[in-house]
Amino acid sequence: MKSIQELQDLREDHLYKVALREEDEEYILARNSKDKVHYNVLYCAGTGCTASNSPAIGDALIENCEKYGIADKVNVIKTGCFGLCQKGPIVAIYPDEVFYSHVTPEDAERIVTDHLIGGEVVEELQLTDIDPETKEVIKDISKIKFYEKQERIALRNCGKLNPEDIYEYIAVDGYTALGKVLKSMTPQEVIDVMKASGLRGRGGAGFPSGLKWQFEKDQPGNEKYVICNADEGDPGAFMDRSILEGDPHAIIEGMTIMAYAVGANQGYVYIRAEYPIAVNRLRIALDQARELGLLGRNIFDSGFDFDIEIRLGAGAFVCGEETALIASIEGKRGMPTPKPPFPAVAGVWGKPTSINNVETLANVAQIINNGAEWYSSIGTEKSKGTKVFALGGNIVNTGLVEIPMGTTLREIIYDIGGGCPNGKKFKAVQTGGPSGGCLTENELDTPIDYENLIAAGSMMGSGGMIVLDEDNCMVDVAKFYMEFICDESCGKCSPCRIGTKRLLEMLTKITEGEGTLEMLDEMEQLCYEIKDTALCGLGQTAPNPILSTLKNFREEYEAHILEKRCPAGVCKKLLTYEINPDKCKKCSLCARNCPVNCISGVPGKEPYVINKEKCIKCGTCISACRFGAVERK
Repeated sequence: MKSIQELQDLREDHLYKVALREEDEEYILARNSKDKVHYNVLYCAGTGCTASNSPAIGDALIENCEKYGIADKVNVIKTGCFGLCQKGPIVAIYPDEVFYSHVTPEDAERIVTDHLIGGEVVEELQLTDIDPETKEVIKDISKIKFYEKQERIALRNCGKLNPEDIYEYIAVDGYTALGKVLKSMTPQEVIDVMKASGLRGRGGAGFPSGLKWQFEKDQPGNEKYVICNADEGDPGAFMDRSILEGDPHAIIEGMTIMAYAVGANQGYVYIRAEYPIAVNRLRIALDQARELGLLGRNIFDSGFDFDIEIRLGAGAFVCGEETALIASIEGKRGMPTPKPPFPAVAGVWGKPTSINNVETLANVAQIINNGAEWYSSIGTEKSKGTKVFALGGNIVNTGLVEIPMGTTLREIIYDIGGGCPNGKKFKAVQTGGPSGGCLTENELDTPIDYENLIAAGSMMGSGGMIVLDEDNCMVDVAKFYMEFICDESCGKCSPCRIGTKRLLEMLTKITEGEGTLEMLDEMEQLCYEIKDTALCGLGQTAPNPILSTLKNFREEYEAHILEKRCPAGVCKKLLTYEINPDKCKKCSLCARNCPVNCISGVPGKEPYVINKEKCIKCGTCISACRFGAVERK
């Protein structure tokens, strides 16, 4: 790519590809110039929907378009995550803006014959919502509650573009920010824009991105590096994976702009090998960018050289910590090192290095194109822009959510997420993964930003948000995260290696009815000692789930210790199963399904009884009984 004009010509040549998905005048003109295409049919090809056989849906749509002779009027396009994973696989029809949910390959023929040929929406497949006040059915996608309060910046192209077609990205202003930067801005001017935007790192720490870039730029020497951290390891987090699967060129463009600003000529994307779809699409995107001269030597005839390599991680959670990540890129064991020196001074190969995560980089081109003032007008005073969350757990609408900073937890959980399913009572929300904490109903009106979440006893983290209801045991939740931390600890420092193991041992004793009240004080003291002495941020934040559950749910710990009872009925060692003789229908279903034959009785004559010594507390009897006679206590 030698000039901005070449890029603009490519944009205009390929504008028709995305024209049916937009409504402004320029896109409509592009559509009219290619009027033989009447529909764009997009199907989700992200990891979740791929696991639900969405590639077969795409194949079936193509086959049926050919079968009914409309293949020249329809573009069937794979795309990234639409966000509403609970309803996947999703198929979107443009320009009608109709979304179909829970689609199967068998539904493809009806979509083609009824909708694409007959012009009639397949109503039983259509994604709709119900207005809570008027009870009317909402069919307008922009007004469906899940999407209504979102503002998609990092996710702007996910579910809208074919991630394996660079020309679609170019058609929606892709790489124009890079052209603007290389042809009309100095590196310092780029950094000044990033500073003014207020963009902070979305990987968890929230450090100002422009300031990080400034530190590296100010270091002496000509050999510098940039890294994209795509080693997303928090349980329940899939934001970065989905961005890479749905919009890989945004990351390439953001990294190239960052490299120009700091003076680097080489970049690395460090991504876990467990993300095969993201890795494949990133490789395709890199090859396409090189082919067009958007990576490599003398980009835009500016004299600036830059290229990117992919480095695969083996899935170690600790490699999300930047110094451990650097060690892994260098071929060493992924273990943190003390700071200072910080990577901006001595990073990969001992040279100045800036590290930003995927979501952070997905914002960069948008900020350059739209200006720092535009971005800083979104969000709160200290936390600008939007944040992507992976909403999961006991929630009606699981999926990806991008909201302006300052949106409350209540809005996300109830307005966007739809609350807890089956009428269950909300209990807590875990934010920040293993490094975060559990917030209760008292914090639901907390505006989400870095400072407020920390003040409430949790943290932003990379963006995992797990909703817990009345059926969750908070002691078991703390134990789950501590098991994860113990498994993932690199073992370099004793506070993390030994301290978290002791915490897990005490939690295990409590969940098995062997705990004491003194243990609670011991755990709390040990938590603070680990926070003060662990080497890296992962170890220092490891005790947070215990501290937050002790603070907000101490009565549950005490019930496990004093009453030998798990109030949520989760901890197996504290459970007992009994059959209520007054409700027992003597049908023998429970006994026939019991895997260890610990239930006895006489069919039709005697109520059944559970031998508690033989019972393994699997709960099969409760599931088998149709009359509610089996009770868990």
